[in-house]
Amino acid sequence: MTTAPAPAPVRPVAADPARAGLTSGHLPRWAPWALLLGSLAVSGAIFLVLGLASDAGFNVAGWIVVAVLAYLVLVYTISRIVEGARRAFDRFVTGIVTCAFAIAMVPLVSVAWTVVGNGLARFDGEFFSWTMRGVLGEGGGALHAIMGTVSITLTAAVISVPIGLMTAIYLIEYGQGKRLGRAITFLVDVMTGIPSIVAGLFAYALFALIFGPGVRMGFAGAIALSVLMIPVVVRSSEEMLRLVPNELREASYALGVPKWLTVVKVVLPTSIAGITTGVMLSIARVIGETAPLLITAGFTDAMNYNLFDGRMQTLPVYIYSQYAYKGIPPEAYVDRAWAAALTLILIVMVLNLVARVVAKVFAPKTGR
Repeated sequence: MTTAPAPAPVRPVAADPARAGLTSGHLPRWAPWALLLGSLAVSGAIFLVLGLASDAGFNVAGWIVVAVLAYLVLVYTISRIVEGARRAFDRFVTGIVTCAFAIAMVPLVSVAWTVVGNGLARFDGEFFSWTMRGVLGEGGGALHAIMGTVSITLTAAVISVPIGLMTAIYLIEYGQGKRLGRAITFLVDVMTGIPSIVAGLFAYALFALIFGPGVRMGFAGAIALSVLMIPVVVRSSEEMLRLVPNELREASYALGVPKWLTVVKVVLPTSIAGITTGVMLSIARVIGETAPLLITAGFTDAMNYNLFDGRMQTLPVYIYSQYAYKGIPPEAYVDRAWAAALTLILIVMVLNLVARVVAKVFAPKTGR
């Protein structure tokens, strides 16, 4: 006698979160957005009525703060009733983190919007092909400042990157646990917090001892920037070298490879992506310095390609001089200052994009 096979158990079909109701133990996907829009609408209506009643106008900041607080209270309360305490607390913390991110983005977006809006007025061909020599009032450009910024920053990078990288290699590969290594680490930490004006005074005093008081040259500005760059390069390179697994070093030693060759052929290629990113970020950190360059390199309205002879203009100093010493009409000087600020931001953006591309290209490949 044969028996019929038992029917397969029917598995419950999971409810779609997008269509889930309040009785399913999970809020629909649209519920947080609906609560946020409702909070914005209700608080906006309240502040609009209050503004009309008091003739004080609509308080945007107060509206946003009250709407966010109302949203956090509502999403926590409703989620606790429907989903439970753990899920409600998760939604509450997610809302706080999202609000913190939005607050952090407000000044960044505001600065970018202001610089772009004001800088486009003089963002033309003349601005990138003319200097300010003999220019009074309208016209002129910032070619000499752009070339000065590139020359001084590139020279500072040439000085800082080898020193910073070799210092990081010593700290990680040779100086761990040694008294000299601890002393260097302490000095690097101290140099990281040095104000930029102190670096400019140091470079000026050094060159004043050699060439006499009142000396101004682009190379002195590069030295001042290198003082600021070296600790950043050391710290970033040190962290990247520390992330290299010790198994790679031990495997190289087991094959009889000397330590210096292991560093060159194994450690550096493995960490080159992070090191390059740190170098680019250090360049972006010092390219906008004004005080040390104002002391060491000075400012001029003419082109100067020689780092060792005469004053050299840079974009930060150009922005300061155009805004601080306005002529007639003052709008022309302000427009040039905003255009130079936009140019400086674009240069920093390009450097960050280059760092990301380099990090992606040279990152160690995993898998087969």
